[in-house]
Amino acid sequence: MPHVVIEHFTETPADFDGAHAMRLAFDICAGCGFIKPEDLKLRTTQPEAILFGDGRRSFIHVTVLLLAGRSDAMKLGLSRALVAALREAFPKIAAISTDIRDMNPDCYKKSLA
Repeated sequence: MPHVVIEHFTETPADFDGAHAMRLAFDICAGCGFIKPEDLKLRTTQPEAILFGDGRRSFIHVTVLLLAGRSDAMKLGLSRALVAALREAFPKIAAISTDIRDMNPDCYKKSLA
């Protein structure tokens, strides 16, 4: 915990580098002051197709799942930093967004081997 899921779609594969996006997200999350680098789990996922009502043809959406307890200001800072870094790294992507979600620590369970 936390989990960082980077959803993406582009018709031109050269416009997105998943390894680079994960490294950026890792560095930003690890440097935010409230996430331990060793706890991060990042992944990318690509849908088969997209349909934007406004005609855009590419996106990156980052979901960060955190155990509850961070202030809105902390989460907003993280969200802004992620969008800014991804916008700079991937200028051809039409839409870049983030969602920082709180998870209920009473309901989150895991098993490590």
